[in-house]
Amino acid sequence: MKTKYQSWEKPHCEVTKAMQKRYPRNKEICLLCKGGRLLCGLSSCPLIRKINIQGPIKERLSKDMSGLSPSIFVGWKGYPDVFVGPMTSLDPEKAHLLDDPSKWYGLDFDDIIGMRSVLVRSKKQEGIHSRNRFIENSQEIALAVKPTEIETEFKKTPSYSISFSSLSQPMGPSGVLERLRITENPKIPRKVDSIVSDELKAVDMATQLYDKDFDVYYLTKVLASGALGLNDNKKMVPTRWSITAVDDMISKDQMKRIREYPSINEFQVYSNEYLHNHFEVLLMPGPWEFEQFEAWAPKTLWTQHSKEPVIQEEHELFKGRTSYAMKEAGGYYAGRIGVTEALDRMKRQARAILFREISEGYIIPVGVWEVRENVRKAMEKKPSKFNSLKEALNDVNSRLTIPLREYMKRSEILKQRRLNEWV
Repeated sequence: MKTKYQSWEKPHCEVTKAMQKRYPRNKEICLLCKGGRLLCGLSSCPLIRKINIQGPIKERLSKDMSGLSPSIFVGWKGYPDVFVGPMTSLDPEKAHLLDDPSKWYGLDFDDIIGMRSVLVRSKKQEGIHSRNRFIENSQEIALAVKPTEIETEFKKTPSYSISFSSLSQPMGPSGVLERLRITENPKIPRKVDSIVSDELKAVDMATQLYDKDFDVYYLTKVLASGALGLNDNKKMVPTRWSITAVDDMISKDQMKRIREYPSINEFQVYSNEYLHNHFEVLLMPGPWEFEQFEAWAPKTLWTQHSKEPVIQEEHELFKGRTSYAMKEAGGYYAGRIGVTEALDRMKRQARAILFREISEGYIIPVGVWEVRENVRKAMEKKPSKFNSLKEALNDVNSRLTIPLREYMKRSEILKQRRLNEWV
């Protein structure tokens, strides 16, 4: 018989299950602490915070549902036959926020998980090249700039769960879709309809939409829906892939212009910290180059068995990358676009080095939007300016947790210099 009480070994709360699976906690410490003494070193107990999310949401789930859909989601498992469908908000007042990370900056882990938990994902398996009324409806929802009212019928009541990804935002309840009906006209701007109706490549459509002030978050869902590209080549793109694809396409378009701009004439340093991720961006005079460090403290989500910080490095020189950034994956492209956006606004080029330090407090992955928004916020600030690289690096070093010499050992852009020239 199933008890209403949770145990450590068999928690009922799906959020707690997901947390324990992704970030195992020390049983003895947790039982001793009971959430009151914070022996784990966190600012509040993650298990206690999550335990009350599931119940109220489960009560609002049913086989037949209606509400506002802010977007669609395209899965990647089973590719090229994937699960696709609209997401329905259980909170109509917040529907416009639930899938728009550009408005999330400043929210904490609880806020983000709470929002995503009221977004119900519907799933129907389709081939990536499928063309039918369901796909057309999904594309209209993706192209809309405001949440669209829909009705959904599921095979059975959606199940509550919470899942996390290093690329995309946390996912909440989901269910297999039987029927979809749009009950209002989707709000699709004329300029969007005009561009996606042209016979253009996906990259050309995406850059045109971006130049008309549609952000990467909008472009991500439009690309995922299969609405972009030459008519014969249109296909759906799993959401986690479309996130990085859009960052890459837009950033490469900006780099074409950046390479033609004059160089900055001083050393500039930008800083920002959010969600236990600290960023330092160093811009140096010279032709465009980019290097990004991703440094994880020991005992974080991805470094459970590490006793020392783990530092990853990726870079590209003036002509750009010729291969995927395997070590940092989507985080590399999210960081790079934050820098190229800023340089394009400044109409300058520079050699850029981005330092990212992830502390133990980063208890769950929320997606690469956090990287993108951290860098964007850093680049919006007034920079510190220096006449020499040594001064700039000393300034960066004053805020890093890991000594700068550890980064310098791994740097490809600065490898031709001797360490004692800078520190």
